[in-house]
Amino acid sequence: MTEAQDRPHVLTEVDGDVWRIVLDRPETGNAVTPELAAALAAALTDRPEQSRAVLLLANGPRFCVGGDVRSFAAATDDPGAFVGRLARDWHAVIRMLLHCPVPVVAGTQGAVAGAGIGLVGACDLVVCARTTKIRPAYAALGFSPDGGTSWALTRALGAPRALDLMLTDGSLTAAEAHLTGLVARLVEDEDLQATAVAVAHEIAAGPVRAMVRTRALVRRAAIRTLEEQLDDEAQLIAESAADPEGREGVRAFTERRPPDFRTAR
Repeated sequence: MTEAQDRPHVLTEVDGDVWRIVLDRPETGNAVTPELAAALAAALTDRPEQSRAVLLLANGPRFCVGGDVRSFAAATDDPGAFVGRLARDWHAVIRMLLHCPVPVVAGTQGAVAGAGIGLVGACDLVVCARTTKIRPAYAALGFSPDGGTSWALTRALGAPRALDLMLTDGSLTAAEAHLTGLVARLVEDEDLQATAVAVAHEIAAGPVRAMVRTRALVRRAAIRTLEEQLDDEAQLIAESAADPEGREGVRAFTERRPPDFRTAR
C-alpha cells in the first residue's frame, strides 16, 4: 500500500462533550469508497456514550466530492453490483446519522457533490463556508441520485427546483443553499471550523434528548397532517417533561438559574 492508502480514512477525537469525526482523504476530495463508508460507520458506532453531540468535519479544501468515480470505472465486470453495494453501505451511514441518539452538526467547505449532499442532508445543523459549491453531479455520469441526495434537495428546494438542479447538472452556491434552507448557517471560510466547533459545544450543553425529539418532529412534519403532528407533539412534550432534562429545566427556571442539562441523567 502507498502511504495515502494506509492512512486512516476517518479521524476521531473526544472534544469535551463532542465526538468529533473528520473525513481524512483530502487527496481524493474525501470521495466515497467502501473503505470510507466503513470507517465512517465505525466512527459513529464508536461514539463514546458520554458524548452529547457529534461534529462532522473534513480535511482538505473539499468536504466530499461524492462517489469515487475511478473505482466505478475500474469495476468493469459488474459496475451495477459494485455501485449498488457502495450505495447500500453509504445508506447505512446515512441511517446512522438520521437516528443518532445525539444531535449531529457538520461543517462544510469547498465541493459538496453527489452522495456528499446526502451526507450533509442527514445532519441536524450544517455550518457552510461561503465558497462552498453544491452540485449533484449525477447527470454527468448518467446516474440517478443516491445517499439521500434526492430527499435532501427536494426537502430544501421543493420538487421543481430540485429536478431543475439534478436534471440540468446544475449547482448551488453556499448563499443559495443557505437561502433555501439546505444549510443552516453561512460563514466566512476562515471562520468555518471555529464556528462549527462552537455550535457543536453549544448544542452539547443543551437538553440533547429533547433536541432529538424536536428533530423527529421537524422531519416528520412535511409528511403529516396538522392533526397527526399535534398528537405527536403532545406525546413528546409529555416525555420531555418527565425526562430528567425537563425536570432540571423547570427547576432551574423556578430557581432563577441557568439549567445544567449535563447532570440531568
